[in-house]
Amino acid sequence: MIKQMTGLCAVALIAMPAAAATPRDILTTAAFGARDKASALAQVAQAEAAANATLARTPGDREAQLTKAMAIGYRAKLTKSRADAVAARDRFNALAAANPRDPEAQAVVAGWNIDAVTTLGGFMAGTVLGAKKATGLAALDRSVALAGNRAMFPGLAALLRLTLDGADPKARGLAEAATRGSTPTALDRMIQRSANAILVPVRAGNAKAAQALAKQLLPFGRVAK
Repeated sequence: MIKQMTGLCAVALIAMPAAAATPRDILTTAAFGARDKASALAQVAQAEAAANATLARTPGDREAQLTKAMAIGYRAKLTKSRADAVAARDRFNALAAANPRDPEAQAVVAGWNIDAVTTLGGFMAGTVLGAKKATGLAALDRSVALAGNRAMFPGLAALLRLTLDGADPKARGLAEAATRGSTPTALDRMIQRSANAILVPVRAGNAKAAQALAKQLLPFGRVAK
């Protein structure tokens, strides 16, 4: 166990399906709605169980694979488990390798690396988990480039960059792009609202406030301490 362990804000990388109570919906509720670890962990476990059931029937189901990886990553963030963090990393990397042009896969890789560095610091994240800031930022840029006009991807990129550096020079442009982006899903709309919120301290030049708010607006920002 480590003082702080990454899991990653992977749910912020995935477009929620329209149907209610899907595993993705459950993870989104946990990530952005839970206010205590016990309820968050229960929801994460529920989503993972549903993904496992699908994978038992259809092992190659990408949706279920991604949901399971996200659930493992979330549990790692909440419980500070190195084993789960590494397991999530390996699953995210495998998904990205299988389809390098999938913006969601690039985004989860980006989020995992950046969350690790933000949580542990660059040296510890690299030593303990093999996470790298450069790897995360490169994958983050690819996710934005591949995603088209979706609000979620530049919005997420702005938030993740600001968790590393409240004065990140690219964050403002990304957040502004998110405010103009399309919002085909509830999660796009959520991230777009977050982009609007983060622009207040960014435009004011308040790097400390921007960094603190960005951390709060990402999954489990008010739960995982």
